[in-house]
Amino acid sequence: MQLPAIIPAWKQVQLRYQTDRAWKWIVVLCGISSILVLTLIIVFVTREAWPAISRVGLWNMVSSTTWAPSAGQYGILTFIVGSLYVTALALVISVPLGVFCAVFLAEVAPDRVRRVVRPAIELLVGIPSVVYGLVGLMLLLPLIGGLKHLLEGGFWRPGGESVLAAGIVLSIMVLPTVISISEDSIRAVPKAYKEGSLALGATRWQTMWHVILPAARSGILAGIVLGMGRAIGETMAMVMVIGNSLNMPISPLDTGRTLTGAIVLEANYAPPLHLSALFAIGVVLLIFILALNSVAMLLRRRFRQ
Repeated sequence: MQLPAIIPAWKQVQLRYQTDRAWKWIVVLCGISSILVLTLIIVFVTREAWPAISRVGLWNMVSSTTWAPSAGQYGILTFIVGSLYVTALALVISVPLGVFCAVFLAEVAPDRVRRVVRPAIELLVGIPSVVYGLVGLMLLLPLIGGLKHLLEGGFWRPGGESVLAAGIVLSIMVLPTVISISEDSIRAVPKAYKEGSLALGATRWQTMWHVILPAARSGILAGIVLGMGRAIGETMAMVMVIGNSLNMPISPLDTGRTLTGAIVLEANYAPPLHLSALFAIGVVLLIFILALNSVAMLLRRRFRQ
């Protein structure tokens, strides 16, 4: 009497087991495909960059400040400094604002405010970078240009392409990433940490500063690293507001050029060796991104310990 009831149950267990195995292999194949795509990109970029690297030398490229492809000189140090300068300014502006905004949304803001502010922040991620560049071009550059000329003793007139303008625009673009990931990390902190701190007599702000933020620092660091990766790889907005000059930027009010800007401005008309040098710039960008991710993983492991 029990055998007909046992057989369907056994078939159900077998079907679930086969389904689990199928999904496991689908996930494994997706992971392998992502690694394969990354490997193919690295191989392709390195292969295209190899003629310039073998002829000029990667060290000669990254240590020279002279970029004159018509004369056979491919120094990209000014581009590296411009990229790092803009990224540093963007992080200096966006990280404090992003972390404090995340604390506000996670711990202070009422639900009705959070329901309005959080979708607005997420919407900023979907705005194309060229729109940010256009807003900076029309609103930010005249202000910075007037400030620059006033500091130099001149008159107020437009024209403020500079590293500072690029850093401000980029900080606005990085801000949603930092806020979203930091808020999720703060919300993931166990409530027992907060309740224990308050029970011991700490104030609300002391609990946030000394308990919640240290407990969420690994996630906050991940958001900062992701924002840094976007900052280094951003192109169109930077091209529109940085000035795209070949000089070494010293002051935030100086013009400059980033690594990605050099690629997008010169890739259409570059002869073979020149194009290979642009691919070498892509190799340098890949090295930067891999180094940043490695440092972030080490820091996250240390903070978790």
